[in-house]
Amino acid sequence: MAGDGAGGGYPLSPPLDTSPRQLRRAIRQARRALTPREQRAHAVAVANRLGRDPRFLRAARIGAYLAADGEIDPLPLLRVAIAAGKRCYLPVLHPFAGPSLWFCEWRDGDPLVPNRFAIPEPSPRHRPPRCAWQLDLLLVPLVAFDARGNRLGMGGGYYDRTLAYLRHRAHWRRPTVIGLAHALQRVDALPKNAWDIPVDGVITERAMHRFTPR
Repeated sequence: MAGDGAGGGYPLSPPLDTSPRQLRRAIRQARRALTPREQRAHAVAVANRLGRDPRFLRAARIGAYLAADGEIDPLPLLRVAIAAGKRCYLPVLHPFAGPSLWFCEWRDGDPLVPNRFAIPEPSPRHRPPRCAWQLDLLLVPLVAFDARGNRLGMGGGYYDRTLAYLRHRAHWRRPTVIGLAHALQRVDALPKNAWDIPVDGVITERAMHRFTPR
């Protein structure tokens, strides 16, 4: 394993014949093995790091997610954003466009309703949903990432489908897409499919990774 300059141990170097399914299982298991104290510390460290980033400071509309399965929790950062007068949005399943997402405004304490996968989300009946291109900054979960900005998700393709329009834009690209992850989720390299949308950056508790424009 190669170190990332912050104490060693990352990125991970899985065998070349490791399948995405096997990699997902291994990293999810490692992520869930973090203690609650470590989880909280990583979430705060990510919030502190991104909270000073110009991409966050100039964003007026920020999309994020509700953490599950050991993911980095974006709530500390969203509370900072709301206190600064920014508007925050959470994903909701698009009812018509296959595996893709809308985003509804969320405020701390708002009620959430389970979707068809039993995942809590805001109700579009209370606040009108927005498309991804209406956001300035989108914080996305991931299972693994590499040095080229490739992201391995859960396999459902929801974010890739939602952001597919970015593949066809040469100049105006919105939103900026940043992955939130634990440092242990970094790997040497991931395979890239034609439909994959790489992220603009990934922030972990150890470092901020910036990638070349898509």
